[in-house]
Amino acid sequence: MIAACVRSLAVQEEISEVLVVNDQSTDRTAEIVRCLSAEFMKVRLLEAAELPAGWVGKNNAVWIGAREACGEWLLFTDADAVHEANSAAKALAIAEQQDAAMVSFSPEQVMETWYEKAVIPYVYTRLATKYSFDEVNDPNSQAAAANGQFILFRRDVYDAVGGHAGVAGDVLEDVALAKRVKGAGHRIWFGRGKGIVRVRMYRSFATMWEGWRKNLYSLMGGTPDTVVSEITRALVPMLLILPAVMLAWRMTESMAFALAVLAAGFLGLFSGYAAELKGNGFPLYLAIDGITGRVLFAGLLWASYRSHQNGRLEWKGRAYPGNPRRI
Repeated sequence: MIAACVRSLAVQEEISEVLVVNDQSTDRTAEIVRCLSAEFMKVRLLEAAELPAGWVGKNNAVWIGAREACGEWLLFTDADAVHEANSAAKALAIAEQQDAAMVSFSPEQVMETWYEKAVIPYVYTRLATKYSFDEVNDPNSQAAAANGQFILFRRDVYDAVGGHAGVAGDVLEDVALAKRVKGAGHRIWFGRGKGIVRVRMYRSFATMWEGWRKNLYSLMGGTPDTVVSEITRALVPMLLILPAVMLAWRMTESMAFALAVLAAGFLGLFSGYAAELKGNGFPLYLAIDGITGRVLFAGLLWASYRSHQNGRLEWKGRAYPGNPRRI
């Protein structure tokens, strides 16, 4: 993962340095980056020490990198992101055109397993209702969002809003930073990253579960009411199909009619989800995974809610305090 990410950045002329912060990883990250630094002079490895109290690991790592960086623009990305040749140029052009201090892309999602295809598109279609690109990009709207897998930041604005030190303990640091930037009167731009940057977020079911459990409650609004409404929206339409089938059978005693009602119910779910997928740039064939996606989404959102209520979020071997009082 890290090699593909670093190479995709190092070959871009607009990028003068690539700083990789190794946050006490137990894989071959440091070894791989040292080899790449011999191939690309602009690549440099930094080591994160013990995590300071009150910090989330990622925030501390990128803060270390930001303090070492020399450019007027900072590009924050994740190790699992692979950038197309024009990612930096595209982001800089948008920043100039839109007079934006922050540009962020929601990366194209690479999905290979059944659980990725079920969960990720469903989550992103729901996020689209919470974080509309048009509203986020409207300077007259208070809506603010970004995706930490790709954030281009003007250095002076980053420093002025406190950078990642200002959101040190926030597990949803990208949205928190976007709110700070917009709240300070600067423009932000957020859009789809298809053809710009792609990621494969989770490579095991356990990692996927842990990752969404950490973030999903906050992403969906961070209140018990939103948990109830989202879980209801996910599960109730499916649960209503069975009573409708039973009622059809009792009223007509026709198996054919009951099966037709069953088929119509699921067809309605599939077609509605297909429309949402199309509107968010996902392939229509993923609609077949929508039922599984609804069930897993509901389970993940409930698990995330419980983690926050219990005041303990876990990610990559570290535990962070939750936010049970957010309303």
